[in-house]
Formats: sequence, structure tokens, C-alpha cells
Amino acid sequence: MSEDFSNYWTAVMYFKHPTNGSYHRVPVIHNACLANGTSGGITVYYTQHDFTTDNLTMQPITAFKPGFRMTVGSPTSNSTDGTNHVGLTYQCLTTLIDRGPEMEDFPTRPCVGGVFVSHHFPACWDGKNLDSPDHQSHMFNTMVRGGFDNAPPCPASHPVRMPQVTYETVWDTTQFNNLWNSTTDAQPFVWSFEGSGYGTHADYMFGWKGDALQRAMDTPECFYDGCGSITKQDMSVANQCSVKDMVGENIDGWVSHLPGRA
Repeated sequence: MSEDFSNYWTAVMYFKHPTNGSYHRVPVIHNACLANGTSGGITVYYTQHDFTTDNLTMQPITAFKPGFRMTVGSPTSNSTDGTNHVGLTYQCLTTLIDRGPEMEDFPTRPCVGGVFVSHHFPACWDGKNLDSPDHQSHMFNTMVRGGFDNAPPCPASHPVRMPQVTYETVWDTTQFNNLWNSTTDAQPFVWSFEGSGYGTHADYMFGWKGDALQRAMDTPECFYDGCGSITKQDMSVANQCSVKDMVGENIDGWVSHLPGRA
């Protein structure tokens, strides 16, 4: 969308070679459910009520304010237990459009279509703080599982319902399928920075122009990628928005350690 200048980030997936311990970055491929011509990247959803629009009168949505930011997940997680893992899911693809059941952790066998990862951000705000020291306490997650389910009302401590932001990323793990044996080898995929496999996390910084996001949240017809109240961007233009390498570090070949770590 042309009015959206928000910042979106998620950790990068790496394959750890089961024999020599070296790492290789897993490439991102486009989400097959979206428009043709997409060149990879994260798919970002803003939904009024967890993928349904039938609750706007009962639970009106308040758009994020300038300066708002939040995170979901944690790079220091060492298990799937606890609040840090709510809303984080994995799916083993059989094709680019056929997803398996949602899982809390990486698949334990090679996936013939790649690995589909979702980050569901919390959607209940305390109504006061645009951020917090841990980038999470000002928000509350009412989700009880990973998928797009209708969320219960926000609690009194975080009474303001905000858009449900969700990232979806398709990782092309298929090129590594013949490099590990699910019978004898441990699950070989890890996330940048943490290296254990449990630390999937994502960051969000609000940057929509004017009241564009609020107008979208107020309009029942704004669902999926159809929203006449805001300007839709052609995919050929969207693909030009990319970040160039600013460090010069080798991140695409085999490396002895995760980038940024000695």
C-alpha cells in the first residue's frame, strides 16, 4: 500500500550443516497465495478481528499512533513454553500453496515445499505507552493458539483493540533436503543471532501516513488485499523497495558462524 512506510523485520533462517557445523542462509520465496510478480519478502496482514470483519461494532479498532513500536517472540528463548512463544507457528509445505498443520517448532523432517513461518503480534494496547523497555509490556496477546482465530475482548489492563498484525514468510528449505537425514540427524535449522532454533522473533515500527490505516480499519470492505479507501501499490513498484547491503559481510555462502557473531 502506497501510504504504508512502516518498518518490518524478522530473524533470518539458517541451515546448520549436520556434519561440519557450517551455516548457510535460507532464501525467502514469494507467498504463492498473493499477487504474481512478488519477489520474496514478508507478507504483512493488518486485520480488524483476526481475519474476520464481523465484530467492528462490538470491538472498534484503534490504529497505531506515530512512534508506536512492538516486538513478538524473543531471541533468547530456549523452549516453546511461556508467553514469548504465543502466536509463533511453523508449517511444513507440501507445495507452495498446501500447508500442513501449525506447529510450535521447526518440522522434524524435510519439507518438500519449504517451511512457512507466521508471527502473530499482540493486538491489545494499554492506551498510554507507544513502547516499553522490553518492547512488549505495553501490549497484551489474547491469542490462545497460532492461527487467525477470533480473539476474546481485551483485558482491563490493555483495553484498546488495535489491528492484528501478522507476518508470513516462506523459506525455501528444499535446497537443503538432501543434506540431512531426519532419522539420524537433529533438526538443522536455526535463527540468526540465537542459534538454537527457538528464538524466532519479529519487530514492528508504525509508519503509515496520516489516517490511512484508521480509515482501512473502519471500513468492512477492507479485507485481504481489497481496500478502496487506501491506495494499492503495483507489485512492480513494490519490488523496488529493498535494502542494499551496507556491511559487505558474506551472508550467502557457507560460513563458519552466524553473521554478526564471532
